[in-house]
Amino acid sequence: MSDEIDLARGWLAKAVSDIHTARLLVKSGGPYDTACFHAQQAIEKALKGFLALHRQPIPRTHDLDELQATCLALVSLSELAALDLTQVTDYGVLVRYDLDFWPDRAAAADALALAETVFGIITNTLPATHRPNLPTHD
Repeated sequence: MSDEIDLARGWLAKAVSDIHTARLLVKSGGPYDTACFHAQQAIEKALKGFLALHRQPIPRTHDLDELQATCLALVSLSELAALDLTQVTDYGVLVRYDLDFWPDRAAAADALALAETVFGIITNTLPATHRPNLPTHD
């Protein structure tokens, strides 16, 4: 097994856990701020998994725009380039520290959908035999 593939799969396994948690929270009625946080974390970990796959250093940042740009500098992925990750970036910190920020179910569902999309784009760059799968919807 390749070290970079193992490392990428590790990051993606953590992304799966975050997506699963966000799904449970959206489905069960919240808390939606926590669902948004886990969606942001899933995107961050998927992008860091992509960097690991390409033997790049993993930056210590929660800035999804920065991570997206770093990934796109390595490989041109039109589907990834078309995504606006700006708002979801804020969910990594804002939902934990802004005492007046309470996203609703729609915001959480949108963040979750974006996380699932990014995860799909990133996992499709892995060899088919090494792609982790998201659990099916309940």
